[in-house]
Amino acid sequence: MSSPSSAPHIFTLTGNLLAERTLEFDTWSPGKTQRARSESFQVGGKGINVTKMLVRLGTPTTALCFTGGVSGAECEAWLRARSFPYHAFASATPTRTGTVVHDRSATHHETTFLGADAAPDSSAVRACAEFLNAQPAGQVLALCGSFPGWTSADFDPLRAALTRWIARGHLVVDTYGPSLTWAAAQPLALVKINADELRAFAADLSHLPASATALRWVVSDGPRAIAVRDTSGALSCFTPPVVREVSATGSGDVFLACILSAFFVLKLPLHEAVSFALPYAAANAAHLGVAEFPEPIR
Repeated sequence: MSSPSSAPHIFTLTGNLLAERTLEFDTWSPGKTQRARSESFQVGGKGINVTKMLVRLGTPTTALCFTGGVSGAECEAWLRARSFPYHAFASATPTRTGTVVHDRSATHHETTFLGADAAPDSSAVRACAEFLNAQPAGQVLALCGSFPGWTSADFDPLRAALTRWIARGHLVVDTYGPSLTWAAAQPLALVKINADELRAFAADLSHLPASATALRWVVSDGPRAIAVRDTSGALSCFTPPVVREVSATGSGDVFLACILSAFFVLKLPLHEAVSFALPYAAANAAHLGVAEFPEPIR
């Protein structure tokens, strides 16, 4: 899918980048020494995944992220080697690390071990805010994943920049915790979260508190029905295609990327954008990797 020449640029901001290694085993058992068949490195994080799918769709995009230490340098080298469209803000805090263990047997399937969250330092947050303030009006920014340190004073410049962004562009969030609490009270273009995250606010989309002023909501629930609320408050549900799940990793990010492209670039109504995105998310769940699946049958 190509982008119209007048399409907005879509930025993603990953608040908690991941230097991720995948170890492949025929089978493994806890409490024992294991030797992998193979090992690979990749950069993880929700915004990275979203941008990866946007690139595949031919949508203008740049992934913004915070990097630090040896792990951050390894992430940047990986992104550069793939000509990945990114802009990093240097932090004294090392980028967090993680390990994915993939089991070819039916015993454990895929297990992910995440390192401790890594909050960017104040200079990195300030650099990010200055970058956002310098962008032209009319662009799209998606806040993706967790944002360690969000409630600290270090994030004041970023919150101020996001408030300015809302006044002249489109802000989308797929986040949770304190950053979601802040964001849901803003006039966002779109909130995309899962059902567990929604329950931090309300039982369902028909019972959102008055403080939740985001304009549009999309709530996923794994392979179960997708709930959507549009600007009028009208509710609708969508059923994802049934697939044999191999790895759900990144499927929500693929889903968001396709919604962003369909809604902001193709200018489809929200319900059509969700329908467009569902086969891609299902195809991702049916294959290993993120945005590396064969083109889904629509």
